[in-house]
Amino acid sequence: MAQSVRHDLDSEMGTKVKKAMKNLKRATTNKPSEDADFLSLEGGPVCKQPEQKLLKNTATVLYVGRIPHGFYEKEMEGYIGQFRTIKKLRIARNKRAGKSRHFGYIEFE
Repeated sequence: MAQSVRHDLDSEMGTKVKKAMKNLKRATTNKPSEDADFLSLEGGPVCKQPEQKLLKNTATVLYVGRIPHGFYEKEMEGYIGQFRTIKKLRIARNKRAGKSRHFGYIEFE
């Protein structure tokens, strides 16, 4: 009985579907080209990445955020000054009241 059902299904499949299945099998067995943009799982050709140049760190200004109340210029200079020489230190302040806006910039030599 099971074979008769399978035979009925095979006869219902059109010739176009069978050809499509054969083409699909052929397409999946082809090896990837040499210029593939992906890494092969089978150890085939690999896309070579261009070498990246190391950038020289020339930035001398550091942004400092979330500065707590009471940690102002003198305290900041005393703390950060033990690591590097400070050229300029600026904590942003409110124009009217002069209160700290809790962020600042430190420029190093």
